[in-house]
Amino acid sequence: MVSDSALTSRINAARAAVGDTGDEQRLIKTLPRKGIRFVGTVREDPGVSETGANFPARLGHAEDLVSRPALGIPDRPSIAVLPFANMSGDPEQDYFADGMAEALSRCKWLFVIARNSSFTYKGKAVDIRQVGRELGVRYVLEGSVRRGANRLRFTAQLIDATSGAHIWADRFEGELADIFELQDRFTESIVAAIEPNLQLAEIERLKQKPAANLHAYDLMLRAQQLEYEFTQDSLTAALDCLDKALKIDPSYAPAMALAAHCYVGRRIQGWTKDFTAENAEGLRLAVRAAELGKDDGNVLWMSAFSVWQLGRDLHRARELAHRSLRLNSNSAIALTITAWIEMIAGNEDHAIQLYHRADRLSPRDPRAWLIATGLGLAHFYLGHYDEAKSWAERALAQNSRFAAALRCLAASAARLGQRDTAAAAVREMLKIEPQFTLSNYRAHVRVLADSPWGAGLLEALRVAGFPE
Repeated sequence: MVSDSALTSRINAARAAVGDTGDEQRLIKTLPRKGIRFVGTVREDPGVSETGANFPARLGHAEDLVSRPALGIPDRPSIAVLPFANMSGDPEQDYFADGMAEALSRCKWLFVIARNSSFTYKGKAVDIRQVGRELGVRYVLEGSVRRGANRLRFTAQLIDATSGAHIWADRFEGELADIFELQDRFTESIVAAIEPNLQLAEIERLKQKPAANLHAYDLMLRAQQLEYEFTQDSLTAALDCLDKALKIDPSYAPAMALAAHCYVGRRIQGWTKDFTAENAEGLRLAVRAAELGKDDGNVLWMSAFSVWQLGRDLHRARELAHRSLRLNSNSAIALTITAWIEMIAGNEDHAIQLYHRADRLSPRDPRAWLIATGLGLAHFYLGHYDEAKSWAERALAQNSRFAAALRCLAASAARLGQRDTAAAAVREMLKIEPQFTLSNYRAHVRVLADSPWGAGLLEALRVAGFPE
């Protein structure tokens, strides 16, 4: 599907190339409810070379078509937010995208071009690749706003400026009754969607880069891809990449935080080689990452989860998680981790609200299985076993290897008296962690024995058939 903004941009580019405008429509005419038509007289001009080298000068628009000098692209992901096309002709709608660049700038891992530079393209037909060269960015966000009666429709698309490929596109609409609330909702939805899609785009880009040329950032991206795969071998390989990245840059906080997060994954799955040593190293990295990356929301949520899982410091974990949210309130993963920590703190209702907000902001998130597992556990702790089982099944449909989701399914099915389902979940769980026992689980997760919800989960797992 071609968006309104993309179509408008291409039509405007064609008009600019032939010296036409949307007001004059001397050569390219818009026909209501039909489309567009070229209405100019065509003739061959023998004075023009096949390459069209004389074309801009002949039209008298050479100054408009000459590219500015290309800028180098930063190492980290870089993005420019172009002024959104106003499809309604209502000047009041021109300003709504002004806050988009500011909202994206809260993602510290992104290099965001200042709006004063991006907005020099306002009202102009642009070529996305040229914008990328002139502003020195790899990605461009463009879109449109259209008003119809009492509704506003926003469209947006994220484009790779180096190749012209579309990475993501979506459409949002709502009532015009509260324009500011609608614009805020649109902004937060786009920011939430861009973060995981850009990360995946960066990972895809990395696959084209020779291994010998990898730097600290590239190694961290490769580790992130391996962490997404979430297997025993992939987490081991991710830690190896991060160790290399930290040898290049010993103070690289994102690599430290991701390494700690990988140690957490190994612990949750029962894949640790040396429980005590890995726990200590992961906790050390998490604490140091939080110190060095105190203004980076991604570093803080990974550190928060690691401080809780590896150090059982709930107070510090909550502090870091909420600081991450203050830096970027539209981060679905930060919301998820904060929800998980609030759930462990006994605030299940608040946790469920945070999980649902994360799910609404990023419904196709690559970590949607973590959101679903969290919702399953929160509902289990509240005694909503049907909902707990449903969310656990949803999580496993996305990541069949996640041990926490299998435990949630086994426990909730046991509470519902569904012995076959519970037994099947136990068998799958023991394939992932053959040495799992309730006594080891209780010893490694001490809070289970110290809280009512923990005791309830342990009993349900016993009924489900896990070995003592």
